[in-house]
Amino acid sequence: MSPDLQAVHDVLVDVAKQAGHMILSATPRVHAAGSKKNTTDLVTETDQAVEQYIQTTLAAQFPDMGFYGEESYTPGAKLGAEPVFVCDPIDGTANFVHGFPWVCTSLALVIDRKPVVGVIYNPFLRSLYTAIQGQGSFVDLTTPLPLRREPEPLTTLQHALVAVEWGADRRGPNFEVKQRTFVALARAVEDGGAMVHSLRSTGSAALNFALVASGALDLYWEGAAYAWDVSAGWLILSEAGGIVVDTNPGGWEATLDGRRYMAVRGAPAGQKELVQEFWGHVAGQLDYHA
Repeated sequence: MSPDLQAVHDVLVDVAKQAGHMILSATPRVHAAGSKKNTTDLVTETDQAVEQYIQTTLAAQFPDMGFYGEESYTPGAKLGAEPVFVCDPIDGTANFVHGFPWVCTSLALVIDRKPVVGVIYNPFLRSLYTAIQGQGSFVDLTTPLPLRREPEPLTTLQHALVAVEWGADRRGPNFEVKQRTFVALARAVEDGGAMVHSLRSTGSAALNFALVASGALDLYWEGAAYAWDVSAGWLILSEAGGIVVDTNPGGWEATLDGRRYMAVRGAPAGQKELVQEFWGHVAGQLDYHA
């Protein structure tokens, strides 16, 4: 029996808002945060408490559905065909511990490795992004995305505002590819670069997806994120007319747990051309594995 997606949506909205209250009431400190890989890959007690609350609440409401969360993730675990809630309790933990208000809870229901319900809530800015498969996407439940009712065509990277993130891994071949690609995007056209309008790093993959869905960003290029970072945002973007492809040239079919994502806003024309132009500035192959 297929789940009632509207009912799931409504529960996820309530859960995300309660998680937001927990986040706002916490008093994180940089020196009190632990790390997973290194000093840039932070985890706090609040991350763990929020995920525990979300997992317990969803298990009580939907006992037949699985759970796939960042803080309880077992390396090597994969998304399958069965319905599963995908959860990032605090996306933007580094922002959270510094008091930088670009923080959110990201929740999605995924079936057969495809998101069918997505909710992203930033409690600091009180912004809520939601989507149900086939029903469009919205900010604050009532305003449809994208925010521009007649979005402009995508033309060239020279006219684009692009989001990128450094990630937690700051050494090795993937980091080198990122560095060279970021420089190529910013460099003047006369020197072989794309000369984009600018690069943005918000520190939250989920909110970057939401900004692309809204039309505030034209494109977001990300290697190293996980399914919990992007599941809700992927659906919200898709329902707003956007597309998701691979970071690596030629990869038109990205996968939810493939860890490489290029998100492009909805537009009446130019999506494919902008992707191909961007791929021309990617300085190598990103190699990430779930």
